[in-house]
Amino acid sequence: MAATLQNPLGIHEQALLVRERRAELLAQNLANADTPGYKARDMDFRSALAAAEGQRGAGTLRTTQARHIAGGAGVDGAGGAEVLYRTPSQPSIDGNTVEMETERGAFLENSLRYQASLQFLGSRLRTLTTALKGE
Repeated sequence: MAATLQNPLGIHEQALLVRERRAELLAQNLANADTPGYKARDMDFRSALAAAEGQRGAGTLRTTQARHIAGGAGVDGAGGAEVLYRTPSQPSIDGNTVEMETERGAFLENSLRYQASLQFLGSRLRTLTTALKGE
């Protein structure tokens, strides 16, 4: 019970941040579909979420001296998720690796999962509000 009170939103808070970053990457891919030499980028959601969860978890390092090495510092809002380059199934002559159908499918799936997390969080917040009001 104490863990629930310490983190009432669960993993969905980090999931929204990671999905938001992934949506940005996929939108950039779609916007640059006709740019010669553009390399499509994406991230592995599971490893990005694990990195984001580990960054805020109890096991993160804290520095007490200026000479200490900072632990768990991310490079972006997605917990320092590594951005990867997508390998195309059909390379183009101009070096662009964006495949529109792949990108649209990934963007749609990411959007649906983002919406599902939002709905879950909304339900969770309504439950917490009801519990606090005692109705």
